Amino acid sequence: MNKELIIRQTVNDNRNILSSPSDIMSTALEFQNLLMMYESAIKQVTTKFEILEDEFSSRHRRNPIETISSRIKDPLSIAEKLQRKGLAVTMDNMVSKLYDIAGIRVTCPFISDVYHVTQMLLQQDDVELIEMKDYIRNPKKSGYRSLHVIVKVGVYFSDMKREIPVEIQIRTIAMDFWAALEHQLHYKKDYKMPDDISSELRSIADTINDTDKRMQELAKNIPDFVDYSTGYDQ
Repeated sequence: MNKELIIRQTVNDNRNILSSPSDIMSTALEFQNLLMMYESAIKQVTTKFEILEDEFSSRHRRNPIETISSRIKDPLSIAEKLQRKGLAVTMDNMVSKLYDIAGIRVTCPFISDVYHVTQMLLQQDDVELIEMKDYIRNPKKSGYRSLHVIVKVGVYFSDMKREIPVEIQIRTIAMDFWAALEHQLHYKKDYKMPDDISSELRSIADTINDTDKRMQELAKNIPDFVDYSTGYDQ
């Protein structure tokens, strides 16, 4: 990511609104308000997962949710993604073309739990599925595995309701371990990694996937365990 080029292009895309201090202030406030709306959508979806956590802790033998975390995409990343798509860095494009400004990550103990948690979320009538990408059944070339779901939720403010997209990544603890370390290895640019690192990472991802499968087989000994990953390539 070349920060200087991204900023230069962003300024060029917004020359018309950078001509006066009042325009700059108005745009800054609009951007701040938009981020508040995305934060609100994160709170709404996070609460849904937390309610499921509370229910399973209270009424069931075990909890299919291990951790819940969230983030708002930072302004530089928003600009970089729009430019990568060949789009001008404008507020309109940010709202209409990007669906991952608000992001939530859920980790689960077992593969089955990933599908169970997803199913429980999507059956709620105020959650609209926009897109699902199953990188567990169809891993990326890098070895990355996760279930990506983009949903829209209606968020009520004092004077309006807004439908806001949220990207949710749901994966096992083991998948998350691999993804976190792969990110550290690939996105640091101040040192050189071995040329064969990609093939080694794929190999490690396959090993972790085998471990996930073996752990799920053991999980079938838990009373009342249901395999929600039917169709997963065992």
